[in-house]
Amino acid sequence: MDHPLKDITIIGGGPAGLFALFYAGMRGASAQIVDALPELGGQLTALYPEKFIFDVAGYAQVLAKDLVKSLKEQAARFNEPAHLGQAVTGLEERDGHFVLHTRKGDYPTKSIIIAAGIGAFSPRRLPQVCAEPWYGRGIYDVVTDPLEYKGQRVVIVGGGDSAFDWATQLRGVATHVALVHRSDRFRAHGATVAQFEEDVKAGRASMFTFHEIADVLCRPAGERFTHLVLKQVKTKATTEFEADVVLPMLGFVSDIGPIADWGLTLQKDEIVVNQLMETGRAGIWAAGDVTMYPGKLKLIACGFGEAATAVNQAVHWMYPEKKVAPGHSSNMAVFGQKDD
Repeated sequence: MDHPLKDITIIGGGPAGLFALFYAGMRGASAQIVDALPELGGQLTALYPEKFIFDVAGYAQVLAKDLVKSLKEQAARFNEPAHLGQAVTGLEERDGHFVLHTRKGDYPTKSIIIAAGIGAFSPRRLPQVCAEPWYGRGIYDVVTDPLEYKGQRVVIVGGGDSAFDWATQLRGVATHVALVHRSDRFRAHGATVAQFEEDVKAGRASMFTFHEIADVLCRPAGERFTHLVLKQVKTKATTEFEADVVLPMLGFVSDIGPIADWGLTLQKDEIVVNQLMETGRAGIWAAGDVTMYPGKLKLIACGFGEAATAVNQAVHWMYPEKKVAPGHSSNMAVFGQKDD
C-alpha cells in the first residue's frame, strides 16, 4: 500500500517519537509515526505501564500508561497518523525524497527522525514447545491492563524486575500469584524481591525457585488450561499447579534491523549524532534512547528536548525560509494565540 508524501516520518512511537509528532504539527509540518509495536508508547506501554515515573517535568509522579495517554492526546491535536505493527524493512531515495519500506506499505517522506528507542523489540517467548499453542489463550507476554487478571490464578515466569514488579502489583488483583524461576538468583531490585518474599511467607503468594514449566494441562479438556506441570531443574521431580494465566517475563530481544545498513555511524546499536541530532546522512535525524553523543543521558526528559531539536532542524532543512527557533508556543497562531 502506498501512502502520501509527508514532510517528516518518525520511526518509533515511544515518548520521544510521540512528542516529535506533536512538535512537527506545531511547526506546520506534515508527519507520521511508523512503529513495529502494536500500541503507541514504546517501552512505557510494553514493559511497565503500571509503574510510576517521577522525573518528568510537570508531574510530581505519573503512571507510565497515563504519560503515554497524555502524549497521545497532545499529538492528536494535528490529526497525523501512526502506522503500528509495521517493522521497517528498508529505505531508498526516489525522486528527491526518501521512501521507507515496511511489509505493509511504502511511506514517501522528505525527512526522517529515528526515535526507535532500543530498536524493534519483542518479548522472549517460553522455550517449552508445550507452551506455544497457548499464547493468546492464557499465556500473555505483555500486560496492558492488570484488571484483566482479577480473580484469576496467575503464574509469572522470570526473575528480573518485570517479573517481580508484576508479581507484587498483581498480588492484590489476582486470586493467587506464583512466581517460577530456574534459580534462586534474581536480577530484580532487592526491595521488590523482599516485598514479594514477605507475601510468600504470609501465604499471599507462592514462589518456585529452581523450577520451570514442563507441561500445560486442561482438566477437563477445553479452550483454557487449568493446570501447569512444574519440573524441579535439579531433581527433575514434577508438581502439578492450578493456574489460569501464565505471564512470561523473560526480557526482550531488540534489534535496530535494517537501520544498521543506512550508512549511519553506530556504537553498539546506538546512532551517533551531533548537537543538532544529525546522523551524518542528510535528511535523517535521531532522538531518544537510540542516540549516542558525549554526555548522553537516557532519560525521557532528555528525549523530549532531542525530539524538539530534531524536528526544528528538519523543518529548517526542508524549508529554509522557516527559522530553526520556533518561538514561544504561547504566541503561536496554530494554537489560536497572537502570532508574533
